[in-house]
Amino acid sequence: MSLTPDEVQHITLLARVRLDPEELERYRTQLSAILEHFQVLQEVDTEGVSPTGSSVLQESVMRDDEPADSLSSEDVLANAPNREDDYFRVRAVLEQQP
Repeated sequence: MSLTPDEVQHITLLARVRLDPEELERYRTQLSAILEHFQVLQEVDTEGVSPTGSSVLQESVMRDDEPADSLSSEDVLANAPNREDDYFRVRAVLEQQP
């Protein structure tokens, strides 16, 4: 399917793109080639092929979300670089303005 310069000009207006005459011809050629590729795909026999969103089998790599016992405060804070009592000690993120 070959596009006309007027059709490409209409596409550029829809996309709000300004092209000079050389670019218009280059894009006309490229867009026509793309449409020809789609025409080939339209001719492929897909009878009996179910639609799919992916061509490979997808598996969830996430474990099942099952309740478990919580860690103790000591276990959680064991590797804390800086702690204060039962809390993580961090630098102030917000500075107060005078």
